[in-house]
Amino acid sequence: MPDWRRIVVDTNVVVSGLLFPRSDLNRALLKAQALEMLASEATKLEFVEVMSRSKFDRYVAPEIRRQLAAEYIRACETIPVHSTIRACRHPKDDKFLELAIDGRADLILTGDLDLLALHPFRGIPILTPTQYLAED
Repeated sequence: MPDWRRIVVDTNVVVSGLLFPRSDLNRALLKAQALEMLASEATKLEFVEVMSRSKFDRYVAPEIRRQLAAEYIRACETIPVHSTIRACRHPKDDKFLELAIDGRADLILTGDLDLLALHPFRGIPILTPTQYLAED
């Protein structure tokens, strides 16, 4: 297994991993928790906003989602982001690249094709949850 210590996990992986506990995304998220998970104010805000969407009510009650969000945020090291990066085809995803650079991440975990197209980004691997799970 590579010597990864610091990881950035894309919002969609976190949300899906938390809401669907029997999924590979959940397994990848649990594996990521053994590392230092990084977050920025921008990634935390996006995560909380996504977790509050009513479309998830049929899977997990809003109060439980709020608790899961709070637990995840507490588990992350908050990194102040000073970099401005414009590299992704979808500009809203640049915040994960900025976090990875400023947080000295060893890995970005995502299912987002716009981010995956940049693999590796400035020497930082960008992997899908499936690829990440295979790295045992």
